[in-house]
Amino acid sequence: MKTIITPLSFALLLGSSVVFADAEIEGIVDRHCQACHDAGLAGAPKLDDAASWAPRLATGVDAMTQTVLTGKGAMPPKGTCFSCTDEQLHAAVEELVGRLK
Repeated sequence: MKTIITPLSFALLLGSSVVFADAEIEGIVDRHCQACHDAGLAGAPKLDDAASWAPRLATGVDAMTQTVLTGKGAMPPKGTCFSCTDEQLHAAVEELVGRLK
């Protein structure tokens, strides 16, 4: 019985860390991306402006992530999330793209 419980416990722990990771990425987007992209501050493409996102989406998430890492226009490198890892920012770009209207 122990051999069944231990892997099951491990699987539950992994599942809960995935949920935490999703919440963490959502928090990054909420704190560092959402405001500028909701309002279109300093030329940021608005989340409800499909035409402005089309050429960006055509480049793919990896290229958009590279833009976030280096900054563009008024957006500083890492989009103000200086403590974020490259992987977190990649996931944040995916999350932000998922919020497009």
